Amino acid sequence: MTDRITFLLGAALALMTAPAFAQESEAPSSPDAEKINMVIVYGEDKCEESSADTINVCARLSEGDRYRIPTPLRDDINDPRKEAWTQRVLAYEYVGREGTMSCTATGGGGFTGCGLKEIDAAYAEKEQDPGLAFGRMIAAERKKRLSAIDAEAELVEQRVQQFEKERAEREARLQAEADAAAEKELQDSALPQPK
Repeated sequence: MTDRITFLLGAALALMTAPAFAQESEAPSSPDAEKINMVIVYGEDKCEESSADTINVCARLSEGDRYRIPTPLRDDINDPRKEAWTQRVLAYEYVGREGTMSCTATGGGGFTGCGLKEIDAAYAEKEQDPGLAFGRMIAAERKKRLSAIDAEAELVEQRVQQFEKERAEREARLQAEADAAAEKELQDSALPQPK
């Protein structure tokens, strides 16, 4: 009986620890792949600094939104009360028009304006997409990182040039000393000339 209880406790413990092993982070697929961590922080919460292999990008929302349903899920984007007045006025520009570019069933080519309206609506929706803010933040972080790399490369290049200059001077000095020593040895070993 005790062996059975011990076996069941061991099996339960093994099953509880299995998800922990499954959740270990995987290494990036290639060594130069950078990991991008997009985080939403609220109020005055701290945004972690980026490390050498990870770019942390934080979008900050107000403290009041911490426990609320995200805005895209709680708002009805098709609510006519949310349409801007400029868009309502632009809609009146085409009232009564028929034919090409009108998006109507009457007139020749009336269907052609419908595609353009859908394209304009898609671009307007894309501009309000919160995911684009992450894209801009990632681009800014990459630009900052590249500027730091360029500055560091410039310092390394200056050190290499200084080292090469010092080495060339040292080699020239050693060569001059060797030439002087050879000349002196040649003069000392010269045979006296007969009179």
